[in-house]
Amino acid sequence: MNTADLGLPVAVPSTALFTDQYELTMLQAALRSGTADRHSVFEVFTRRLPEGRRYGVVGGTGRVLDAVENFRFDETILGFLRERGILDEPTLDRLADFRFRGDIWGYPEGEVYFPGSPVMRVEGTFAEAVLLETVILSILNHDSAVAAAASRMSVAAGGRPLMEMGARRTHELAAVAAARAAYVGGFHTTSDLAAGFRYNIPTVGTSAHAFTLLHDTERDAFTAQVDTLGSGTTLLVDTFDVAEAVRTAVEVAGPGLGAVRIDSGDLLLIAHRVRQQLDELGATKTKIVVTSDLDEYAIASLAAAPVDAYGVGTQLVTGSGHPTCSMVYKLVARADGDTPGTPLRPVAKRSMGAKTSLGGRKWAARRLDADGIAEAEVIGTGPVPAELADRQLLVPLVSGGTVVAREPLDAARERHIAARDQLPLSATQLSRGEAVLPTEYL
Repeated sequence: MNTADLGLPVAVPSTALFTDQYELTMLQAALRSGTADRHSVFEVFTRRLPEGRRYGVVGGTGRVLDAVENFRFDETILGFLRERGILDEPTLDRLADFRFRGDIWGYPEGEVYFPGSPVMRVEGTFAEAVLLETVILSILNHDSAVAAAASRMSVAAGGRPLMEMGARRTHELAAVAAARAAYVGGFHTTSDLAAGFRYNIPTVGTSAHAFTLLHDTERDAFTAQVDTLGSGTTLLVDTFDVAEAVRTAVEVAGPGLGAVRIDSGDLLLIAHRVRQQLDELGATKTKIVVTSDLDEYAIASLAAAPVDAYGVGTQLVTGSGHPTCSMVYKLVARADGDTPGTPLRPVAKRSMGAKTSLGGRKWAARRLDADGIAEAEVIGTGPVPAELADRQLLVPLVSGGTVVAREPLDAARERHIAARDQLPLSATQLSRGEAVLPTEYL
């Protein structure tokens, strides 16, 4: 959900310059050669998953739709391109009334994907489809990487709440996108208020060590926080001596203290000690929240600890070691002329090495076994087999330039949980391995 869904005002800047210069120079050259209006089909896919990952997660689809809608060349942008001498006047005239009027299909946000999966298909004239390459890849590569990391952390947490708190570890705008992607991947809340404002994600936050150090004593700090936020707040107990802080926290807030947060040290050992101490003090319902450079492996190592929630920052917003999905945007089919209805011919790069691609407009479906568990990602360019007709993955996102797939963010979040649950159990293993589903081409 974005602020438009909430009835809140928000500035919507053009996304037209979120692109590489060669997209525009290709357009200019295509206009001169008479090929700019040939019907073209581009597809987004990745040739392989990041090392050790068993599945990918589609993140950022909703943001792509926003970017496509706002891809406009106003006078300021056209003036910039003119002053730099990047484009000639005929090309600038063409861009002055640019609107994407084509079609976009894709895996719905939150769906899982595998090597070769055509996660997005963009169709239109070459002139309009080529311009969207950079902005689409920028969004999908970043958001899908964060969503995949979030998904793995969600599995490791085993149902315990997860708080996204990585805003201070990345670019301020990337932080908002990361919070959104983390929510799709299974996180419950964010500390980033911009993400809460724009996407209606629940927000959390209480105090840092600086607040404790501001006061003359730890007791004074706890008292001020409880007086302000109530006894249900979360008190940070590792500024000095943890045991003493827990004792003071319960004395100040009473046995109804909401939670204590531990941000350093041996989290497994400290969590057990704090749980025992809280119970002995009568604060049996006080929860324990842990933070401190967590990733999916650290979270999994705390599975047996009396931890009630996790706060994750750096590793989440950087994709837990894989900050991109290496998705590419390739022309896979085009017409021989610009007359409407001209048949499409498959095209593909045939260079040496691993950077080859498969031509033709593709469909994708997920085959299930007798128990309803996914067993293969099936991709083809011809007729869809009857047994896979109701298992197709691509859905219409934009039709004739109009967005047709707006949905609440919670829908993408719920879709991801359902898609992940349909994968073989080995998909949730944190050990390194190949993609949990093979990709079959028909």
